[in-house]
Amino acid sequence: MLLPMMFSGFGNLEPMDPIRYDEFKRYVVEGRVAWVQLAPTEIRGAYVPEKKPPPRQPKVQRPDRFATGRVEDEGLVAFLEAHHVPFRAVQPSPWAEQWPWMLYLLLTVGLLVFVWGGVLRRMNAGPSGALAFGKSRGRFYTEKDVGVTFDDVAGVEEAKEELREIIQFLREPDKYRRLGARIPKGVLLVGPPGTGKTLLARAVAGEAEVPFISISGSEFVEMFVGVGAARVRDLFEQAAKAAPCIVFIDEIDALGRSRASAHLGGVGTNEEREQTLQQLLVEMDGFEPHHAVIIMAATNRPEVLDPALLRPGRFDRQIVVDRPDRRGRLAILRVHARKVPLEDDVDLEEIATRTPGFAGADLANLVNEAALLAARAGREKVTMEDFSKAIDRVVAGIEKKSRIVTEEERRRVAYHEVGHALCSVLAGADDRVHKISIVPRGMGALGFTMQLPTEDRYLMTQSAIRARLVGLLGGRAAERLVFGEVSTGAQDDLRKATDIARAMVAEYGMSERVGPLAVGAERRPVFLQGREGSGVAVPRGEVGDRLADVIDEEVRKILDEAEARADDYLRAARDDLEHIAARLLEVEVLEGAQLDELLDAAARRYAERQRVDETGSGPMA
Repeated sequence: MLLPMMFSGFGNLEPMDPIRYDEFKRYVVEGRVAWVQLAPTEIRGAYVPEKKPPPRQPKVQRPDRFATGRVEDEGLVAFLEAHHVPFRAVQPSPWAEQWPWMLYLLLTVGLLVFVWGGVLRRMNAGPSGALAFGKSRGRFYTEKDVGVTFDDVAGVEEAKEELREIIQFLREPDKYRRLGARIPKGVLLVGPPGTGKTLLARAVAGEAEVPFISISGSEFVEMFVGVGAARVRDLFEQAAKAAPCIVFIDEIDALGRSRASAHLGGVGTNEEREQTLQQLLVEMDGFEPHHAVIIMAATNRPEVLDPALLRPGRFDRQIVVDRPDRRGRLAILRVHARKVPLEDDVDLEEIATRTPGFAGADLANLVNEAALLAARAGREKVTMEDFSKAIDRVVAGIEKKSRIVTEEERRRVAYHEVGHALCSVLAGADDRVHKISIVPRGMGALGFTMQLPTEDRYLMTQSAIRARLVGLLGGRAAERLVFGEVSTGAQDDLRKATDIARAMVAEYGMSERVGPLAVGAERRPVFLQGREGSGVAVPRGEVGDRLADVIDEEVRKILDEAEARADDYLRAARDDLEHIAARLLEVEVLEGAQLDELLDAAARRYAERQRVDETGSGPMA
């Protein structure tokens, strides 16, 4: 309706013949103008119709009307009256003068609205949009997108059995409602990193054939107040709409840390995080069993979680997802080896035996490293040698073939590593010596002795720990025996041995002077588990000075006895020490049957010497 009003001042829009003002006056004089309309800025009119030209003399047809600009001419009206030309004044609509500016304004506003709307859509698009503060950032997977079942999860059979009940509830909720049973609202998966907690949660969704919403605990808390609580509300609203479904919160310790810890420690609290946690507690209370929404969470630090989060009615069930044993590692290797072509010489059982303490992620990385080594060598299949190199790479680091090591250092490293191996064998250590190498690896290792358990163990006796101490100090003892002095190469051995000896005294009650007393509440990863190294309970300040001195004396006594035993073993087996070290300097790596033969022969000769010394008779008497 706007455009017709704009042009209503001059009637309909017809073609105009633009002429000059002097031409207009000449046409008036010549009688060629039929009528005229006078506007403030323009003059428009019509020509007197002309006679039609002869057919053979075509003429260019021009418009019937003309237009010219209005000039200052006071005699124009008298001029038109003198030549009998009808005229009238025209007052244009206000829109006639303002419509260009209005059109320009409308186009400008429209362009700004279009651009700003596009920016807002992009900023508000999805959970990662800059303005989507209160939207949950959970990633939504439909039943078809999950793509993981229990067949893809291995090594956690106990955890899978615990979760089968959750799957049955999601599949057949009426079966439990009839009996008045209440299925746990929340399931907390607890375990070390890399044990497959996230994979297990997705497998539950895949088995139950329900949607899966995944989010990290750190994605709730932002710098803006109230954002975390809004995201929690939005997450549970999405879950209610998608029910039955599973909501998985990874690393929930970033969100659910205990609210009392900061107050007790005298440190300021994070009010935004606490507000988000409180909203999570409220939302979990608001869900009823008939909603068929299961909240699953994962953490490797359950001790820092708020007690209100762990009470019945929220996270009712806690499932431990621990590092797999040998059978579990074998099952995990079989899962990851499905997509990798293997040579016939690959023995997954042996690989599982050689990887104690490896989690599922470690084993997946091991298979991938072996495949990379095989591809680098141009092979079509992965061999056992590739797996062996991959294990060395994961455990000890990458080979540093370019590192320049002097001949004197190579000899010292060779005697040091052989000293470890001989002392471990002669002391009767449970872990079998699998490999000795003097090839530099990792950040600063000039060599290593790899010992692997023959079977999974969860307890160690006092004699087994003392045998391990002898093996750890065997490298230092070999250096002093051969070269007359020790080097800095035993630094890591001394640290591990000291931690183990202190654990024997302060935690395991293996000292007669200290007695059955465990001191210190600060626990570190125990060396009996995993590959983290030795772990101890460190004595705290509440230990008296006298008891602390006794503990230090007992630790020193245990280490001195272990080093003395190592010296005795190496002096008695000096020939074997020289022979094995010479062989190691020649080939750089000893493993497999060759190493077993050398160490078994050394053990037999040592046993024979001991028998001769005890009986005083025999071939060596």
